[in-house]
Amino acid sequence: MAKGDVKLFGVWSSPFTLRIILALKLKGIEFEYIEEDLSNKSSQLLEYNPIHNKIPVLVHNGEPIVESLIILEYIDEIWKDNPILPVDPYERATAQFLAKLGDEKCLAAIWQVFITQGKEREEAIAPAIESLKPLEEALIGKKFFSGATIGFADILLGWMANMVKVLEEIIDQKIIVEARYPLLSAWIENYLDFPVIRNNLPLHDKMVEKFRARRLSCMK
Repeated sequence: MAKGDVKLFGVWSSPFTLRIILALKLKGIEFEYIEEDLSNKSSQLLEYNPIHNKIPVLVHNGEPIVESLIILEYIDEIWKDNPILPVDPYERATAQFLAKLGDEKCLAAIWQVFITQGKEREEAIAPAIESLKPLEEALIGKKFFSGATIGFADILLGWMANMVKVLEEIIDQKIIVEARYPLLSAWIENYLDFPVIRNNLPLHDKMVEKFRARRLSCMK
């Protein structure tokens, strides 16, 4: 497919943008990437996502698709090679559940630790750590959430592999401790070592700089 047929509007530091980039790369789909400034959103972004005005937005043959989970399902439906979602209905439902759990519970709990301090942070740590328990259990007997190789749940939970390391460094507080979550810790290393992932992650130091500034703005 010609490069101009697929466009992705995103922000380099966004885990939601990154998951779409990784899916496209894993499937070998050529695309044009358009970096957005969320403080000065482009007219194209506002046109393609007039309801939420958010990234990421995938544009395929002029038609926009929004929300990262929906975009990933769309990509897998349109480009059949290198499937991301499991074929088995139960495995597919499980992958979708884990992805939703990661976004709605785990990410929210970890972010609460990141943007608080003192007593508030102390109170936020235990729920954040506990929220990871179902993910540890889901990895029993597996290298990746999807089995032997990376799939839908891994891509959706990929923010945990690189962003949590960034947040932990900034606040000097471990959240994913290997002694408590050995399988999740091993998954993180396997995920980061996967060639397509390793070659397309944003630079760690640049992420630390960006999210340190983000944390300061959240705490004002």
